Amino acid sequence: HDGFFAMGSGPARALSLQPKHTYEVIDYKDESDATVICLEADKLPSESVMAMIAEKCGVDVANVCALVAPTSSLVGSIQVAGRCVETAVYKLNELGFDTRKIIAASGSAPIPPVRGAKLAMGVTNDATIYHGQIYLTMKAPEIVDYLEKIPSCASNGYGQPFNDIFKAAGYDFFKIDKSLFSPAEVVINEVSSGKVYHVGKVDADVTLKSFGLA
Repeated sequence: HDGFFAMGSGPARALSLQPKHTYEVIDYKDESDATVICLEADKLPSESVMAMIAEKCGVDVANVCALVAPTSSLVGSIQVAGRCVETAVYKLNELGFDTRKIIAASGSAPIPPVRGAKLAMGVTNDATIYHGQIYLTMKAPEIVDYLEKIPSCASNGYGQPFNDIFKAAGYDFFKIDKSLFSPAEVVINEVSSGKVYHVGKVDADVTLKSFGLA
């Protein structure tokens, strides 16, 4: 919109129901007269962009707060790593699993170093793809049918730093296997059976290479 592009996250996504399919599946909707959105961008949004966000959220533009930080910044690194749990839940949602059966979710991913604008997207993605560790508690015996598809190692693109994969794809984001955008390791406690499942593993070698340490 208005020549502005950014990755958006935060409460505004729930108010605007974006992506619509996800919110339809989980049957969730927020109600509020104010909202906040976190934008991964190299510049501030214009007044028209803020007005568009407000319109989609159904609130007055004066009640919209945008937190803006480039991916290639400490804040950018922190906020991407902080969304590592989201990648596991979103992956399960896309696989057709009823994520409303998840009781609790937690996780961690290393905060990647700031390595410049050209490497930023890859380095931040690698923190979760190769070193994100997620813990889920749920009441869903059927999770056994999804286990092997959850971690990033299930993707055909797994094994190289994201920037190398992106380059091999001709810098065409849509040519990258979307199943790659997942956490490295997932532990699931299925409470109705008392079983604990473990899939995937962290890959320190690729993480260190991506972070410029190997």
